[in-house]
Amino acid sequence: MRVVIKVGTSTLTHQNGNINIRRIENLCKVMSDLKNSGLEIILVSSGAIAMGIGKLGLTKKPQDIPSKQAAAAIGQCELMYTYDKLFQEHNHTVAQVLMTGADFDNAERYENFKNTLDRLLEFNVLPIVNENDTIATSEIKVGDNDTLSAMTAVGAHADLLILLSDIDGLYTADPHKQSDATLIPSVDKIDEHIMELAGTAGTKLGTGGMVTKLNAAQICIDAGMDMIIANGSNPTVLYDIFDGKSVGTRFIGKDN
Repeated sequence: MRVVIKVGTSTLTHQNGNINIRRIENLCKVMSDLKNSGLEIILVSSGAIAMGIGKLGLTKKPQDIPSKQAAAAIGQCELMYTYDKLFQEHNHTVAQVLMTGADFDNAERYENFKNTLDRLLEFNVLPIVNENDTIATSEIKVGDNDTLSAMTAVGAHADLLILLSDIDGLYTADPHKQSDATLIPSVDKIDEHIMELAGTAGTKLGTGGMVTKLNAAQICIDAGMDMIIANGSNPTVLYDIFDGKSVGTRFIGKDN
Protein backbone atom coordinates (compact mmCIF):
# COMPACT_ATOMS: atom_id res chain seq x y z
CA MET A 1 0.00 0.00 0.00
CA ARG A 2 1.27 3.45 -0.93
CA VAL A 3 0.23 6.36 1.26
CA VAL A 4 0.96 10.08 1.26
CA ILE A 5 0.99 11.71 4.71
CA LYS A 6 0.84 15.49 4.90
CA VAL A 7 1.88 17.22 8.10
CA GLY A 8 0.90 20.83 8.69
CA THR A 9 2.91 23.60 10.30
CA SER A 10 0.71 23.60 13.39
CA THR A 11 1.52 19.92 13.95
CA LEU A 12 5.28 20.36 13.65
CA THR A 13 5.85 23.58 15.58
CA HIS A 14 4.88 25.43 18.70
CA GLN A 15 2.99 28.69 18.25
CA ASN A 16 6.24 30.65 18.38
CA GLY A 17 7.54 28.72 15.37
CA ASN A 18 10.05 26.62 17.26
CA ILE A 19 10.00 22.91 16.52
CA ASN A 20 7.74 20.72 18.66
CA ILE A 21 10.43 18.18 19.48
CA ARG A 22 8.27 15.59 21.23
CA ARG A 23 5.66 15.54 18.47
CA ILE A 24 8.05 15.33 15.53
CA GLU A 25 10.01 12.57 17.30
CA ASN A 26 6.80 10.59 17.80
CA LEU A 27 5.72 11.24 14.23
CA CYS A 28 8.97 9.92 12.78
CA LYS A 29 8.88 6.90 15.09
CA VAL A 30 5.32 5.96 14.07
CA MET A 31 5.99 6.47 10.36
CA SER A 32 9.17 4.41 10.63
CA ASP A 33 7.21 1.60 12.27
CA LEU A 34 4.52 1.73 9.59
CA LYS A 35 7.21 1.70 6.94
CA ASN A 36 8.71 -1.37 8.61
CA SER A 37 5.32 -3.06 8.28
CA GLY A 38 5.55 -2.75 4.50
CA LEU A 39 3.83 0.55 3.75
CA GLU A 40 5.30 2.82 1.10
CA ILE A 41 5.22 6.30 2.61
CA ILE A 42 5.65 9.71 1.02
CA LEU A 43 5.72 12.60 3.47
CA VAL A 44 4.57 16.07 2.45
CA SER A 45 5.84 18.40 5.14
CA SER A 46 5.07 22.01 5.85
CA GLY A 47 7.07 23.98 8.38
CA ALA A 48 10.05 25.44 6.54
CA ILE A 49 8.96 29.08 6.76
CA ALA A 50 7.77 28.67 10.36
CA MET A 51 11.05 27.09 11.40
CA GLY A 52 12.95 29.85 9.66
CA ILE A 53 10.88 32.42 11.52
CA GLY A 54 11.68 30.70 14.80
CA LYS A 55 15.37 30.50 14.04
CA LEU A 56 15.46 34.19 13.08
CA GLY A 57 13.68 35.12 16.30
CA LEU A 58 10.78 36.79 14.52
CA THR A 59 7.43 37.00 16.28
CA LYS A 60 5.23 36.69 13.20
CA LYS A 61 5.27 35.62 9.58
CA PRO A 62 6.86 38.21 7.25
CA GLN A 63 4.55 39.78 4.70
CA ASP A 64 7.00 40.53 1.88
CA ILE A 65 8.06 37.78 -0.52
CA PRO A 66 11.88 38.13 -0.12
CA SER A 67 11.60 37.74 3.68
CA LYS A 68 9.32 34.72 3.34
CA GLN A 69 11.73 33.14 0.88
CA ALA A 70 14.70 33.89 3.15
CA ALA A 71 12.88 32.30 6.09
CA ALA A 72 12.08 29.28 3.92
CA ALA A 73 15.72 28.88 2.91
CA ILE A 74 16.81 28.88 6.55
CA GLY A 75 13.95 26.73 7.78
CA GLN A 76 14.19 24.09 5.05
CA CYS A 77 17.71 23.25 6.20
CA GLU A 78 16.49 22.86 9.78
CA LEU A 79 13.49 20.81 8.70
CA MET A 80 15.44 18.31 6.61
CA TYR A 81 18.25 18.05 9.18
CA THR A 82 15.65 17.13 11.79
CA TYR A 83 13.93 14.54 9.59
CA ASP A 84 17.23 13.03 8.47
CA LYS A 85 18.43 12.64 12.05
CA LEU A 86 15.18 11.21 13.42
CA PHE A 87 14.48 8.76 10.59
CA GLN A 88 18.11 7.63 10.59
CA GLU A 89 17.66 6.59 14.22
CA HIS A 90 15.17 4.02 12.90
CA ASN A 91 17.37 3.02 9.94
CA HIS A 92 15.40 4.84 7.28
CA THR A 93 16.86 7.09 4.59
CA VAL A 94 15.04 10.23 3.51
CA ALA A 95 15.20 12.32 0.34
CA GLN A 96 14.21 15.94 -0.21
CA VAL A 97 11.96 16.81 -3.15
CA LEU A 98 11.08 20.49 -3.67
CA MET A 99 8.35 21.41 -6.14
CA THR A 100 6.60 24.48 -7.55
CA GLY A 101 3.31 24.81 -9.38
CA ALA A 102 5.23 25.18 -12.63
CA ASP A 103 6.69 21.69 -12.12
CA PHE A 104 3.20 20.21 -12.03
CA ASP A 105 2.05 22.26 -15.03
CA ASN A 106 4.98 21.19 -17.21
CA ALA A 107 4.35 17.65 -18.51
CA GLU A 108 8.03 16.70 -18.77
CA ARG A 109 8.95 17.97 -15.31
CA TYR A 110 5.88 16.36 -13.77
CA GLU A 111 6.81 13.05 -15.38
CA ASN A 112 10.34 13.40 -14.00
CA PHE A 113 8.86 14.03 -10.56
CA LYS A 114 6.71 10.90 -10.73
CA ASN A 115 9.62 8.79 -11.99
CA THR A 116 11.85 10.07 -9.19
CA LEU A 117 9.27 9.23 -6.54
CA ASP A 118 8.87 5.72 -7.96
CA ARG A 119 12.61 5.12 -7.97
CA LEU A 120 13.07 6.48 -4.44
CA LEU A 121 10.38 4.11 -3.19
CA GLU A 122 12.04 1.25 -5.07
CA PHE A 123 15.22 2.13 -3.15
CA ASN A 124 13.18 1.94 0.09
CA VAL A 125 13.74 5.66 0.65
CA LEU A 126 11.16 7.92 2.29
CA PRO A 127 10.63 10.98 0.03
CA ILE A 128 9.87 14.26 1.80
CA VAL A 129 8.08 16.74 -0.46
CA ASN A 130 7.62 20.45 0.13
CA GLU A 131 6.92 23.48 -1.98
CA ASN A 132 10.07 25.27 -3.08
CA ASP A 133 9.18 28.46 -1.22
CA THR A 134 12.65 29.90 -1.74
CA ILE A 135 12.02 30.48 -5.45
CA ALA A 136 8.25 30.15 -5.91
CA THR A 137 6.30 33.36 -6.47
CA SER A 138 2.56 33.83 -6.74
CA GLU A 139 2.62 33.00 -10.45
CA ILE A 140 4.20 29.56 -9.97
CA LYS A 141 3.18 28.58 -6.43
CA VAL A 142 0.96 25.63 -5.68
CA GLY A 143 -0.01 27.84 -2.75
CA ASP A 144 -0.59 25.39 0.07
CA ASN A 145 0.64 21.96 1.04
CA ASP A 146 -2.84 20.45 1.23
CA THR A 147 -3.16 20.91 -2.52
CA LEU A 148 0.49 19.92 -3.01
CA SER A 149 -0.10 16.67 -1.13
CA ALA A 150 -3.15 15.83 -3.25
CA MET A 151 -1.27 16.50 -6.47
CA THR A 152 1.63 14.42 -5.16
CA ALA A 153 -0.70 11.57 -4.19
CA VAL A 154 -2.30 11.53 -7.64
CA GLY A 155 1.09 11.62 -9.37
CA ALA A 156 2.40 8.83 -7.14
CA HIS A 157 -0.72 6.66 -7.72
CA ALA A 158 -1.13 6.48 -3.96
CA ASP A 159 -3.89 4.45 -2.34
CA LEU A 160 -4.60 7.00 0.38
CA LEU A 161 -3.83 10.59 1.39
CA ILE A 162 -3.80 11.50 5.08
CA LEU A 163 -3.81 15.15 6.16
CA LEU A 164 -2.62 15.55 9.74
CA SER A 165 -3.87 18.86 11.05
CA ASP A 166 -4.78 20.65 14.29
CA ILE A 167 -8.44 19.64 14.02
CA ASP A 168 -10.11 16.22 14.25
CA GLY A 169 -11.80 16.52 10.86
CA LEU A 170 -14.74 18.27 9.20
CA TYR A 171 -17.49 19.35 11.59
CA THR A 172 -21.10 20.37 11.12
CA ALA A 173 -20.09 23.79 12.51
CA ASP A 174 -17.02 25.47 13.96
CA PRO A 175 -16.27 23.39 17.10
CA HIS A 176 -14.39 26.34 18.61
CA LYS A 177 -17.56 28.43 18.52
CA GLN A 178 -20.43 25.94 18.76
CA SER A 179 -20.42 23.26 21.45
CA ASP A 180 -23.00 21.16 19.61
CA ALA A 181 -20.81 20.80 16.49
CA THR A 182 -20.34 17.15 15.55
CA LEU A 183 -17.66 15.43 13.53
CA ILE A 184 -18.67 14.22 10.08
CA PRO A 185 -17.16 10.72 9.73
CA SER A 186 -17.36 10.39 5.95
CA VAL A 187 -18.07 12.46 2.85
CA ASP A 188 -18.63 11.05 -0.64
CA LYS A 189 -19.42 14.31 -2.42
CA ILE A 190 -18.20 17.86 -1.90
CA ASP A 191 -21.18 20.06 -2.63
CA GLU A 192 -22.03 23.65 -1.76
CA HIS A 193 -23.18 22.68 1.74
CA ILE A 194 -19.89 20.93 2.52
CA MET A 195 -17.92 23.92 1.25
CA GLU A 196 -19.95 26.23 3.49
CA LEU A 197 -18.76 24.23 6.51
CA ALA A 198 -15.14 25.04 5.71
CA GLY A 199 -15.15 28.61 6.97
CA THR A 200 -11.78 30.34 6.71
CA ALA A 201 -8.57 30.26 8.63
CA GLY A 202 -5.34 28.47 9.24
CA THR A 203 -2.88 29.39 11.93
CA LYS A 204 -0.86 32.59 11.84
CA LEU A 205 2.22 30.58 10.85
CA GLY A 206 0.54 28.23 8.37
CA THR A 207 -1.12 28.79 5.01
CA GLY A 208 -3.94 26.27 5.08
CA GLY A 209 -7.40 25.89 6.56
CA MET A 210 -10.41 23.70 5.90
CA VAL A 211 -11.01 25.26 2.48
CA THR A 212 -7.66 24.04 1.15
CA LYS A 213 -8.31 20.61 2.67
CA LEU A 214 -11.62 20.33 0.86
CA ASN A 215 -9.96 21.40 -2.37
CA ALA A 216 -7.42 18.62 -1.82
CA ALA A 217 -10.24 16.19 -1.09
CA GLN A 218 -11.91 17.07 -4.39
CA ILE A 219 -8.69 16.29 -6.26
CA CYS A 220 -8.51 12.91 -4.53
CA ILE A 221 -12.18 12.09 -5.02
CA ASP A 222 -11.92 12.84 -8.73
CA ALA A 223 -8.90 10.52 -8.92
CA GLY A 224 -10.75 7.70 -7.14
CA MET A 225 -8.59 7.98 -4.03
CA ASP A 226 -9.68 8.22 -0.39
CA MET A 227 -8.45 11.08 1.78
CA ILE A 228 -8.58 11.40 5.57
CA ILE A 229 -8.36 14.52 7.71
CA ALA A 230 -7.16 13.63 11.22
CA ASN A 231 -5.72 15.39 14.24
CA GLY A 232 -1.93 15.17 14.24
CA SER A 233 -1.45 16.19 17.87
CA ASN A 234 -0.95 12.49 18.68
CA PRO A 235 0.84 10.79 15.75
CA THR A 236 -0.28 7.33 16.96
CA VAL A 237 -3.57 8.18 15.26
CA LEU A 238 -1.85 6.77 12.16
CA TYR A 239 -1.90 3.32 13.79
CA ASP A 240 -5.66 3.61 14.28
CA ILE A 241 -6.14 4.49 10.61
CA PHE A 242 -4.25 1.44 9.38
CA ASP A 243 -5.94 -0.76 11.98
CA GLY A 244 -9.20 0.07 10.23
CA LYS A 245 -10.66 2.28 12.96
CA SER A 246 -12.87 5.25 12.14
CA VAL A 247 -10.65 8.30 12.50
CA GLY A 248 -11.37 11.91 11.56
CA THR A 249 -13.23 12.52 8.32
CA ARG A 250 -12.76 10.18 5.37
CA PHE A 251 -13.52 11.44 1.88
CA ILE A 252 -14.48 8.56 -0.41
CA GLY A 253 -12.96 8.34 -3.90
CA LYS A 254 -15.41 8.07 -6.80
CA ASP A 255 -14.21 4.65 -7.93
CA ASN A 256 -14.53 3.05 -4.49
